[in-house]
Amino acid sequence: MQILEMKDIVKTYLMGEEEQTVLKNVNFSINEGEFISILGPSGSGKSTLMNIIGCLDMPTSGEYILNGNEVKDLEEGELARIRNKEIGFVFQQFQLLPRLSALQNVELPLIYAGVKEKERKERAQEMLIRVGLGEKLKNRPNQLSGGQQQRVAIARALVTHPTIILADEPTGALDQKTGYQIMDLFKELNREGRTIVIITHDENIAKNATRIVKILDGCLSEVAS
Repeated sequence: MQILEMKDIVKTYLMGEEEQTVLKNVNFSINEGEFISILGPSGSGKSTLMNIIGCLDMPTSGEYILNGNEVKDLEEGELARIRNKEIGFVFQQFQLLPRLSALQNVELPLIYAGVKEKERKERAQEMLIRVGLGEKLKNRPNQLSGGQQQRVAIARALVTHPTIILADEPTGALDQKTGYQIMDLFKELNREGRTIVIITHDENIAKNATRIVKILDGCLSEVAS
């Protein structure tokens, strides 16, 4: 089932008095259960595309349909709900709150979603166990390795049962061995049926996905599997 479709997406920014086109008539779709890498160098437009997929930014023109809804027609409250429940974000620098435990960090999206305390603690614990951190529930980020912090971030992304897990350079702050371990976790999650999109500049990381889409100068091209 198709869960995301982009039609002729254009994104331009005003740089001084000149317009700069960052995305050029992007056509792109994602089916439920896919594992996709969006591969491109710095300045290719991949971060802009990620922000639009994640409803953090809006296209200048074109259509973006997510779960049957045209995103540009949605009110800010509905966009906030999508960012909280439909998109599970994983960032390069983990974005964990340093004073909170692993469990409390994973609970955060559920707090924003209004989930009651007992349920959110149970769900957060379940997700931390799922990513192999069942013994680290009370640890703060500075008591965890980089790989463990990224696992907490992945658990936080999973806890709302999102439509898409959207990971921005998820191995960029990790050593190579730990990075491959994180990619193995993503592959496991995909085998369980989760839809995963990874943004990366690293071809070796991109190859872990079952589908690779290259972006260069704001244009997309599929890589033959």
